[in-house]
Amino acid sequence: MTDLGLPVGVLACLLDLDGVVTKTAVVHAAAWRETFDAFLRERDGAAFRPFTDADYDEYVDGRPRADGVRAFLASRSVELPEGGPGDPPGARTVHGLGNRKNELLLARIRTGGVEAYDGTLRYLAAVRARGLRTAIVSSSANCRDVLRSIGAEDLFDVRIDGVVAAERGLPGKPEPDTFLAAAADLGVEPSRAAVFEDALAGMDAGRAGQFGYVVGVDRVGRADALYAHGADRVVTDLAELGSGE
Repeated sequence: MTDLGLPVGVLACLLDLDGVVTKTAVVHAAAWRETFDAFLRERDGAAFRPFTDADYDEYVDGRPRADGVRAFLASRSVELPEGGPGDPPGARTVHGLGNRKNELLLARIRTGGVEAYDGTLRYLAAVRARGLRTAIVSSSANCRDVLRSIGAEDLFDVRIDGVVAAERGLPGKPEPDTFLAAAADLGVEPSRAAVFEDALAGMDAGRAGQFGYVVGVDRVGRADALYAHGADRVVTDLAELGSGE
């Protein structure tokens, strides 16, 4: 292992955004909870079963927005029309619910702002100082704006986010395609790239893509689940991996 906490031969680092670079995972979870609870309450009345943290981890976290809606609704045996990306927020369609979640998320971000994890920014600086290439790999369509808001856009050589994935027709996590696209854009074989993820779906993607190393970032106390889904190592902050000094 190198003093960056990576196997010798790793040439690139592929990082998720929410929960790895920025402290927005909790904001995403709150927006999903508000969206689904309102929908379920209207559908089932006072007897509705609320959206839980376990639901977020299993069905939504790390997935593209519409995929998260489909996966959670399927877990509750609920079917909705697909609709389309232009559906108004809250329409009783897959895309309508997804757009409502995004509306709530952006409102929360505007109110509270976005914070970065300092340990991640320091680690990125150390990685790049050693000549490793970096990519951001996120299902979020707001990825570029979030990176700009924390002054971190220049820390990444490649960006594969929800916008780019839609343009290229790439399936989202837990499929490995977005990570594979990032590695290809960097000119690096998957076996020479490390994946950094906090979501179980991201762990699955890292394992499916046969990447050289998969780091689980545990911000909420689920290290065992991250290992079970394919992490080679789990840390609570990237600072634990080393500074390269």
